[in-house]
Amino acid sequence: MRHLRYFVAVAEDLHFGRAANRLGISQPPLSQQILALEREIGARLFERSNRRVELTNAGENFLKEAKEVLERVDAAAIRAERIHRGQVGEVRVGFFGSAPFVEGFQKLVFDFRAEHPDVDLILEEMPTYQQVDAILDGRLDLGFVRPLQPKPESIQSVEISRERLMAVMRADHPLADKPGDLSVADLAEEPMVLYASSIGSGLYQKIVDLCRDSGFAPNVAQAANATPTMMGLVAAGMGISILPESLKRLPLEGLKFVPLREPKAQTAVWLAKRWDDRSSLVRHLFQRASRIKAKASAEPAEGAERKKRTLKAR
Repeated sequence: MRHLRYFVAVAEDLHFGRAANRLGISQPPLSQQILALEREIGARLFERSNRRVELTNAGENFLKEAKEVLERVDAAAIRAERIHRGQVGEVRVGFFGSAPFVEGFQKLVFDFRAEHPDVDLILEEMPTYQQVDAILDGRLDLGFVRPLQPKPESIQSVEISRERLMAVMRADHPLADKPGDLSVADLAEEPMVLYASSIGSGLYQKIVDLCRDSGFAPNVAQAANATPTMMGLVAAGMGISILPESLKRLPLEGLKFVPLREPKAQTAVWLAKRWDDRSSLVRHLFQRASRIKAKASAEPAEGAERKKRTLKAR
């Protein structure tokens, strides 16, 4: 590479002294490097005289090729540096069906794409446990998942969001008019619309556990593979469902969301990856998710402290 750069400098200036100044070296070593290059390739590249330097026919052809090689090398170096900095490349991310309604998901994806416009962010929808398998075998780099029970030791995760679970029913259902929050036990006799157990949804097991803690097994009247399908079935009168509060954003008329009073009636969203993943892009996205969680944890504490100071002032 050094020989090629020296040759191109002399070929462009057609003057050893000016080329040496541009390269920041003295003229004798430059002349020696050009002679070494000519010996190595077995061709004279310059015609030299006391008054001028000219390219030979071989030199003119070699100049074109040398410039192309140097341009490719420079471009490769720049790209390697940008990949190292996490500015280019590809990241494959899984997500469960209702994840896009979670604010943390929206912020992470939007900010990452804004900061890394040259990175291909490939999103693929799949249930939580299918995502875990895909992360472990390398088909996904990261995944937005529901809490894993148990979590594989080779999976690293950070919580980006936590929200209440709510009973979802038709607005004309008798329980919709009951004052206050509902208890999970209030649903014991109700037909329920849940995720199909076969799809590996983390939320399915959470709901089953809530029901069992309240002393009953859910009466599953209808199973579905997708959240909008479940909500549509509830609107059609097939039963009651239990869903995260963020899904209230779906504008489906005729439904009512009622909070559940049990402390365990909540669910989280995790961003998961392999512990041994060394990709700078994956690390960047994971670290950003960690900062979102840290900020969310700090805000309630700051609010409580402000309230405490206000009460003292009074």
